[in-house]
This record gives sequence, C-alpha cells and structure tokens, in this order.
Amino acid sequence: MVHELGTVGMVCPFPLIEAQNKMDEMQVGEQLKIDFDCTQATEALPNWAADNGYPVTNYEQLGDASWTITVEKQ
Repeated sequence: MVHELGTVGMVCPFPLIEAQNKMDEMQVGEQLKIDFDCTQATEALPNWAADNGYPVTNYEQLGDASWTITVEKQ
C-alpha cells in the first residue's frame, strides 16, 4: 500500500516532521510517497530515510522547485 503525503507549500522542517509522524502510523512494507517543494528537504528526507533504514524506491525532480520521494517502512 502506498500512502501519499502532500507537503507542497510547507517550509522545512515541516515536510520531514509530517513524514516522521505518518511513518509512525504505517505498517512494515507500506510505502510513503512525499511530494514537496522545500529545497532543504532534498537532502533532509533522503538522509532521514537512510538513518532509519527506509529504502528509497523513487526520488525525482518534478519541476523547477518540486520533488517527490517514496520510502518504504522496514
């Protein structure tokens, strides 16, 4: 199951905080797709995923200032 978290328009660190809170509610094996436009999150979200052992299954830039990342809960 893929959960979607739209954080476009949120300033850092709120995309990361929202992702952490959502991940706490999820089951192992589920994925979280995060859409964001905060440039600091381009490093913060992948680093958070790596620090927590969450594989990144997708990460791409969608526009000049918008990205999406999908991480899997382990």
